[in-house]
Amino acid sequence: MTTTETAAPPATRAEYCVIACADAWRDNGEVLASPMGLIPGFGARLAKRTFSPDLLLTDGEAMLVGLDGAAEGWLPYRQHLTFVTGGRRHVMMGASQIDRFGNQNISCIGDWERPDRQLLGVRGAPVNTLNNPVSYWVPKHSPRVFVEKVDMISGVGYDSAAAAGPSATRFHRIPRVVTNLAVLDFETPDHTMRIASVHPGVTVEEVREATGFALALPEGGEVPFTREPTAEELRLIREVVDPRSLREREVRSA
Repeated sequence: MTTTETAAPPATRAEYCVIACADAWRDNGEVLASPMGLIPGFGARLAKRTFSPDLLLTDGEAMLVGLDGAAEGWLPYRQHLTFVTGGRRHVMMGASQIDRFGNQNISCIGDWERPDRQLLGVRGAPVNTLNNPVSYWVPKHSPRVFVEKVDMISGVGYDSAAAAGPSATRFHRIPRVVTNLAVLDFETPDHTMRIASVHPGVTVEEVREATGFALALPEGGEVPFTREPTAEELRLIREVVDPRSLREREVRSA
């Protein structure tokens, strides 16, 4: 480094979230990456620019997009269903509620007959979760989101899929849940949620306090930090993928 050069600022919490979302698509091969939300979208585009070049990117709905996020083509509904039902799609959705087995709710809060709050509706969550891998992005980790039991099952969790039988478990998989505090997965014998990593600056206790049920820990009880982005990944995030720093509006540094 010359005297005129300065070191790049360290990674922010939002950038760790982008990295964690990008890693959801690592080693996925040639699949349709359907990110829903800003940071998942930045993660998918970073993954394609680096370690997962075979990804086909969408805007999460009906358009194919390029590396800059601009629409490049239309994805007909019938073609979308072909990807979905064959397991060749990996979605990253949001969750208004999610429980220890990965059952997700985006439909309503409260009793179905007379809900306290109407949300998006079930939409394609059941088809997504039963037919292709689905990860989740939660920008504000709290006990209101991570609940003991969801008010309605929109996205199917591991216990619900197992209860439905082999036809429901063939393509069902929830690789990870990324939040502003941690990365969570279901790599436990009974497929209950565990803490895979915490973002730098976050403690395991903070994650536990922000969760409405007991979380499993990695074998041995030692929880690692979310991996550091490489210098090139940081450059791509800051200069190419998200030069307007929109990520910092969604997840502010502690």
